[in-house]
Amino acid sequence: MKHSHAVLPASNQNKVNHMNIRYPAVIFDLDGTLADTLKDLADATNWGLAKLGQPQHRLDNYRYLVGTGRTELCRKALPENRQDLVEQLIVLMTDYYAKHCFDTTLPYPGIEDLLNNLSAQNIKLAVLSNKPQNFVELTLERLFGRFRFSAVVGDCDDKPRKPDPTGALSIAKALKLPPQQIAYVGDTSTDMQTANRAKMFAIGVSWGFRERQELIDHGANVIVDTPDALYRVLTGLQ
Repeated sequence: MKHSHAVLPASNQNKVNHMNIRYPAVIFDLDGTLADTLKDLADATNWGLAKLGQPQHRLDNYRYLVGTGRTELCRKALPENRQDLVEQLIVLMTDYYAKHCFDTTLPYPGIEDLLNNLSAQNIKLAVLSNKPQNFVELTLERLFGRFRFSAVVGDCDDKPRKPDPTGALSIAKALKLPPQQIAYVGDTSTDMQTANRAKMFAIGVSWGFRERQELIDHGANVIVDTPDALYRVLTGLQ
């Protein structure tokens, strides 16, 4: 099992000791970090595209289309000369996704053990996603209902989407912790930018939707290859 921690030099100033816990709280991205949602998102979008008579995309292409929110997904999925169909595609894919969002979606291997072990260490868990709020809550309830998340923030009208740091900072405020004491875990450049803009410790995961190099290029302090390695980074335990 691979469990190397650092790919980039990580600044020691962000490391916090808290009763042997390096980070007393962690914010997770959802899609591509906690759960593999790619095929269900792709199927929903392709169904909407087909209904509109527009070309569909291969599954692997969706790794680069998702991550910045539903509106951007639909905009990028449509041809440049058919951006007038964005709103129609949003409605179609959302309707399909609501009925099929758990056809193939599952937690990544080891994630449930990770959350259980972090909870046992009294590390606060939170989620920040560009997925619509109702789908974030539904996914957490369905896949991770036995875990307590201290804050859950999805795409909603009163907060800008990632990489704007507003959502991350609102979670820090809710947790009553300075951002420097919070680790942010995600799988895309959007997540790494969010963490850095919020002055949180940026942890990239290599099992998600994007390549390791993207995480490096956008400011990951550390990249981990397994949930077990992530646990050691978050807790400082070996």
